[in-house]
Amino acid sequence: MTNDPNIHVELIAKQERGAHAASPPEGGDWRAAPSPSPSETSGDPDSESGLGRGQGHRSAMSLPLGQCQNAPAPDPSFKNSLSHSGLRSPLKTGPAVLLALAAAISFHLAYAWAVCSFMISVYLYCLFELTRLNSGRQAFYGGLVIGLLVFAPQLSFFWTIFGPAAIALWLILAFWIAMFLSVARLVRLRLGPIALALLSPFLWTGLEYFRSELYYLRFSWLNVGFAFGSGPNLLPNRSLGVYGIGFAIMACVGLASLLRRRTRIWSGIALLISLEILEFSPSGTRWEGLKPRGEITVAGIQLEFPTETEVIASLNQLAHDNPVRLIVLSEYTFDGPVPDGIRAWCRKHNRYLVVGGKAPAPGNDFYDTAFVIGPDGTTVFEQGKKVPIQFFKDGLPAREQHLWESPWGKIGICICYDLSYSRVTDELVRLGAQALIVPTMDVADWGKRQHELHARVAPVRAAEYGIPIFRVASSGISQCVDARGNVVVSAPFPGSGATIIGFLNLSGEGALPWDRIIAPLSVFVTGILLAGFTTASVRKRFYRLT
Repeated sequence: MTNDPNIHVELIAKQERGAHAASPPEGGDWRAAPSPSPSETSGDPDSESGLGRGQGHRSAMSLPLGQCQNAPAPDPSFKNSLSHSGLRSPLKTGPAVLLALAAAISFHLAYAWAVCSFMISVYLYCLFELTRLNSGRQAFYGGLVIGLLVFAPQLSFFWTIFGPAAIALWLILAFWIAMFLSVARLVRLRLGPIALALLSPFLWTGLEYFRSELYYLRFSWLNVGFAFGSGPNLLPNRSLGVYGIGFAIMACVGLASLLRRRTRIWSGIALLISLEILEFSPSGTRWEGLKPRGEITVAGIQLEFPTETEVIASLNQLAHDNPVRLIVLSEYTFDGPVPDGIRAWCRKHNRYLVVGGKAPAPGNDFYDTAFVIGPDGTTVFEQGKKVPIQFFKDGLPAREQHLWESPWGKIGICICYDLSYSRVTDELVRLGAQALIVPTMDVADWGKRQHELHARVAPVRAAEYGIPIFRVASSGISQCVDARGNVVVSAPFPGSGATIIGFLNLSGEGALPWDRIIAPLSVFVTGILLAGFTTASVRKRFYRLT
């Protein structure tokens, strides 16, 4: 004990400052309360433990050992400060693990059966709740684990194609889930739960769009919208688009989080029921009631690495059984330009043929190209592949995109992987495409799951644009999809030599869904958030050093 009055005055001043920092200002507005400076706190500034060691507890620590028993108890309202700063009821380990498992299970259910597509909303709900994790490290590494649980089983064929390098590719995809949890958690912590509810759809869509379309390793499969790729109507995609449906569901999840618990539960149930009803309710295409300006019967043959003799034999069999005017073969049917024997066959049988091959390019390279051979045996149109597959010898990217002015209407041609990128197919729609033809190479050795995932793309694209799509894959799954997104006819996997015949109604030009505006905007908003949080972190570190 000391009787020095100066020391007692200093202790009382410190106690008053500590109590002031631990209690809200008059009116209960926590946002107006002064924050502790970096020098007065310890630990991770974005973790509860770091915030918990703020200046609200320094008054007792500042007392001499003999006077600790006389120190004023911390204000009980301090325990609620984390709630007011955004991290209400932080997740403990047990609930966090259950949410992570529920996220992975609901994702796989959504992609397993069409009737379970609505479960993708449960996946987004679990991710949203995981933004209440205790620290940034938990959010990031938890996101990586969830990403691996989601992507590795669905993309197991990566191991067949790439070997051990598949692990790195799975981690790259999982990184985007980790990014969402990390940044969304910062929004909740620093801007509050209302800001998170409003910004989470932009953050989710911005990261998903960037991952799918905007960088070298872009990969659009397994996003939220494609979960509805096997449904019979795909109603949400017609107006929302493949990215817009993820935006809309995450917006519902975010807004529901602001409701009371019981209301939030009933709102979630209503959302699930609505998605199920909308997906399977009958509705017409945007062109329903319009008289087709051109209707064409199209046939395709599934052939993988065939010889010229095998191609001619298959064409002869098809022409004998079906008097179709337009025939489509797969990507890379020929390892070079179209042979003269095939051109002669088109002249003899008065047929149009869309077939994959290679066009020469500078530097002993090539363009992966779809050739259209006319009834006179000449090349009437050709289109190169716009986005070659990464890590494959897939040629150079096409420099331009055009439409084939066919006798039946304007037809856009995109090759295989191009259909997975909206930035490629959107350009064809802007040019006025009334239908899409897609020669595709899906090697049989890649397995059934790869073929099933790839087959989800065409129905979604057809539903988005309101135009039919005819897709022929080398070993399946070939599809004729109407403008509603319904698969009218398909050829199976594996199905070497299988044929597919369908009708394309060229009723009108396609239209872009509204997510083509909201997705780039979401990337911009996400970039602003990342820049703001990064700047704040750098400044905080700088102040600590100084």
